[in-house]
Amino acid sequence: MDTVSLPDTWVYALRLPHDPRAARVARMTVRAALSGHGRHEVLDTVELLTSELVTNAYRHTRGPASLRLTALADGRLRVGVWDSHPRIPAPFGKPPWDRVSSVPAEAERGRGLRLVQEYADSWGGLPVGDGGPLDRGAGKLLWFEVGEC
Repeated sequence: MDTVSLPDTWVYALRLPHDPRAARVARMTVRAALSGHGRHEVLDTVELLTSELVTNAYRHTRGPASLRLTALADGRLRVGVWDSHPRIPAPFGKPPWDRVSSVPAEAERGRGLRLVQEYADSWGGLPVGDGGPLDRGAGKLLWFEVGEC
């Protein structure tokens, strides 16, 4: 009889309040989950990019956000951040808005999505819900993946 080993897949989900400390909570959650699963090789990248997406959710919305960290069967990690704002920014949108322009060296912000573009293996964004009066899930989901296939 052959033994079949199941892939190491798992999911962590976290609802984040609209709070300036949300990015820190997200970083701590990512660090604990990845360390606990022995995924040290991608920890710094995932922690940085997650922090950037959660920070943007805080800065550009007035409501809560959600974080979902998923280990896929092929070894990749996918991170998704939902927020209530419907606009999908570059590089997550469709061409011709698929690249983030350079930021002047003296600028204090504006590098977060460029980091996603540089360090994630893939990324995307999609609208969530139709935004109607009964739709509590309207907004967008931005995601990125890291790790070898």
